[in-house]
Amino acid sequence: MASVFAVVLTFNRKELLRRCLDCIFTQSRACDRVVVIDNCSSDGTSQMLRDEWAGRVEVHTLSRNVGASGGFNVAIRVAYQAGADFVWLMDDDVLPDKDALAKLIEADQYLADKSVERAFVLSTAWTEDGRVTNVPKVDTRPSDRGYENWPLFLERRLVPVTRATFVSILLPRSTIAAYGLPLAPMFIWGEDSEYTLRITGKCPGFLVSESKVVHLRQVSGTVNILTETNDTRLKYHRHYIRNHLYIARVYSTKFDYVRYAIRQLQMLFTLLGKRDLKRARIVVTGILESLWFRPPIETADTAPEQLGVAIKSDRAAAAVLPRGLESLRRSAGPST
Repeated sequence: MASVFAVVLTFNRKELLRRCLDCIFTQSRACDRVVVIDNCSSDGTSQMLRDEWAGRVEVHTLSRNVGASGGFNVAIRVAYQAGADFVWLMDDDVLPDKDALAKLIEADQYLADKSVERAFVLSTAWTEDGRVTNVPKVDTRPSDRGYENWPLFLERRLVPVTRATFVSILLPRSTIAAYGLPLAPMFIWGEDSEYTLRITGKCPGFLVSESKVVHLRQVSGTVNILTETNDTRLKYHRHYIRNHLYIARVYSTKFDYVRYAIRQLQMLFTLLGKRDLKRARIVVTGILESLWFRPPIETADTAPEQLGVAIKSDRAAAAVLPRGLESLRRSAGPST
C-alpha cells in the first residue's frame, strides 16, 4: 500500500494546530506518518507538541520564520526525502472531515484505473459558516474534439483544475520528483498558485467534491492592500504584488500580464490620490522587485542550505531525518 505522510505547516497557532492534528488522527484512512513543520513559533507550540503528541508526531522546528513559501518548501522536501509516496499538505488552520483523506485516495485510484494523468487531487474547502473558500481555477483546456474537457468526470464529482491552494492537497511522489519544490524566496502569498500552475502544465489536478475540509481562515476574502487593517500583514503586501506579477509573467499571456501590471499601477494612483504614502511605497516596492525576481526551482532531493535556516528535530524525527537536512542541522549549530 502506498505511504501517505500528512505534513502540517504551523506558526504561532498552537490551538488551531491541536484541532488540526486531532482531525488528522481520526481519519478513516490512517496516515503512515504525521509531520509538523514549526516555522519558529514563540507561543509554546513546541511544548504543546512535546506534552501532547510525543511519539505520534514528527516535529521539525525551524530556527527562523521563512514564511509560508519556505515552510512549505521544507515540508514537501522532508516528506519526499523520507520516502513518502503521497504528501498530504495543509496549514494548521485546516480541519479535514474524517473521510477527507480516504476520499482523496479513492479519487486518485479511480483516475489511475482510468489511466488519467493527474498532478494532484484536492479537497473542497469550506468556511465555518458553510461557504466555499480557496476555490481553485477550473482547467478549461479542450479535448481532442475542441470542447472544454472539464465536465468529463462530473458524474464522479471530480473537476479538473490548475491553480489551487495548499489546503488539503494530496501530492504524488512522481509530481514532486518531476517539478521540484515551491519557491521559497516568495516568502508569503502566491507560492501555492505558482506551484500548482507549474505542476499542471502538462495535466490537471482534480478537485474532489466528496473530500471536505473546513478552513479557519484568519482573514476572510481575497488579499487587498486597500482594505488591509493588520499592520503586520500590511508590510507583506510587497511580496503579494511581486509574486503575482511574477506568476502573471511566467504563466499568463503577455496581454494578461500587462493588464495585471496596469491594475497595480491603478492601485498605486488610487493610494497616491488618498495621500496614503505608506501603502503607495509598498506597491512601488513590489512592482520594482518583480522586475528582477526570478527565483530558481529546487529539486526535491537537494539539501536546503540556501534557505539559511537551522532545523531542530525531536528524537523521533531525528531517526528519520532526510539526508541534507541532517547535514544542514550539524553545520548550522544549535537552533533556537
